[in-house]
Amino acid sequence: MFRILSGASFRAVGSAQPKLLKDIAARHLHSTYDVAIVGAGIVGLATARELILRHPTLSFILLEKEKELSLHQSGHNSGVIHSGIYYTPGSLKARLCVRGATLAYEYCEKKGLPYKRCGKLIVAVEQEEIPRLKALYERGMKNNVRDLGIIDAKGIREREPYCRGIMALDSPYTGIVDWRMVALRYGTDFEEAGGTIVTEYEVNDISVVKESPAGSSEGMKYPIAIRDKKGKEVRCRYVLTCGGLYSDRLSQISGCSPEPQIVPFRGDYLVLKPEKHYLVKGNIYPVPDPRFPFLGVHFTPRMDGSIWLGPNAVLAFKREGYKVYDFNARDFADALSFRGLQRLVLKNITYGIGEMYRGIFIGEQVKILQKYIPELSQSDVLRGPAGVRAQALDRDGNLVDDFVFDGGVGDVGSRVLHVRNAPSPAATSSLAIAEMIADEVENRFSL
Repeated sequence: MFRILSGASFRAVGSAQPKLLKDIAARHLHSTYDVAIVGAGIVGLATARELILRHPTLSFILLEKEKELSLHQSGHNSGVIHSGIYYTPGSLKARLCVRGATLAYEYCEKKGLPYKRCGKLIVAVEQEEIPRLKALYERGMKNNVRDLGIIDAKGIREREPYCRGIMALDSPYTGIVDWRMVALRYGTDFEEAGGTIVTEYEVNDISVVKESPAGSSEGMKYPIAIRDKKGKEVRCRYVLTCGGLYSDRLSQISGCSPEPQIVPFRGDYLVLKPEKHYLVKGNIYPVPDPRFPFLGVHFTPRMDGSIWLGPNAVLAFKREGYKVYDFNARDFADALSFRGLQRLVLKNITYGIGEMYRGIFIGEQVKILQKYIPELSQSDVLRGPAGVRAQALDRDGNLVDDFVFDGGVGDVGSRVLHVRNAPSPAATSSLAIAEMIADEVENRFSL
């Protein structure tokens, strides 16, 4: 259970949700802090937790624009604990994912959070996929992925009786968890360590001020002002932003480059009807095709017992647009006018049209899924939820596949750090990412 400050009265919303304290002034809470973190998704929460545990004598505040925590990417992902197979050996993504998975399992054990180590098969259904599958195995071994192996058709049937393939990569260390539950627990840790969380605080200005806060006797100890759209202000010594889908706009507030730009891609899932759950035991994934920018559809069991199939990947017309018809004029214009997206579309026009077509016609997506489970039929599935991925793109149309840190310009630059991109699988890697960001904060700031 943890406190959240937001707007005008007090209410409790249950054991899984925060307590909401409203009216900051009425509660006589001070408005100056050593460090402010903007964005309460899983990366922001994990990092706030890491920083306050390292520096318990400092004051920390976490600012979130929504009424609740982790409502967007952290609350709309597939719920997989990835093992680190896909990523380039030696890369930051690979190291963070492998360490992050270990830390995630340890954290869930320590906190009593439910998870399942149900495993994953990456299945080759065509002979031409076998060289790529073997290369993926070598990559996973170089990344020190635990318990990784290659199995034949018989081994596939032993693990997934209804799955058909000629060879598969077996990753028993892969698991599932409710990442939003994990993120909320990070928030509990942060609050219990003395941190303050404020919701309904949509930041629209970060700047250096030249006067002390009203009534302050500490001079210019807190030179950074963070203001929201309602005119409220928080003063601090240093700012860290972990804005997810809005990370590029937050960084531009303090004068940073507009690139890389965040382009939202929506992934629509199908769900397997309950009477057909016996068809899937663990995660079943395709062998990724390097010609295409995204992974492809897969079978994912969930902690609530449901099974998700998908997702596709299509341009979202709103940064938090989870429905097909969700639209925001600014988000849409920003995406379409960005040269990076234009070049990405041109390079992948056939793939993109196919993704849109399969998103409209369920039967076309089912045909792909039937390559792995032939017994699956269109009548076995329903339209399910959707997620929106904050994909960072450069101006050449390349997916930015690594972390981007950025500071402001001028006086603000020495006191602000923006996490411009925390690439997938950020949830799996969240505790390891938090360690890395905390190191970066300590290197840049005099905490």
